[in-house]
Amino acid sequence: MILKTRETNRVVMATILPVEASLANSDPFKEEMISLMVQGARLIIVSFENVNYIDSSFLGSLVVALKYALPRNIDIYLVSLKPDVHNLLTLIRMDKVFKIFKDYDEATATLNNA
Repeated sequence: MILKTRETNRVVMATILPVEASLANSDPFKEEMISLMVQGARLIIVSFENVNYIDSSFLGSLVVALKYALPRNIDIYLVSLKPDVHNLLTLIRMDKVFKIFKDYDEATATLNNA
């Protein structure tokens, strides 16, 4: 299991457990994300609070999850990115594809304002 999850009103808060988000756990991550969507999540907030390193294969799995989510009107938010991970996502312009927030509270506050 790559994700520790809790759900409230079809909003899933998912924390990535490994410190390295890499090829070794990219496929299980993708499968767990898709499974959450199949189970009825309308929003998945993914916390990177434990992640110090992310590689291209894991990023690919994140994009696959997003491509699965978009036609189903499911949102994926990213939260609690460490500076190196955030800088990488900004460098490769993933910050234009994913909504990135400081933490769960900031991400869920946007739901209350919607």
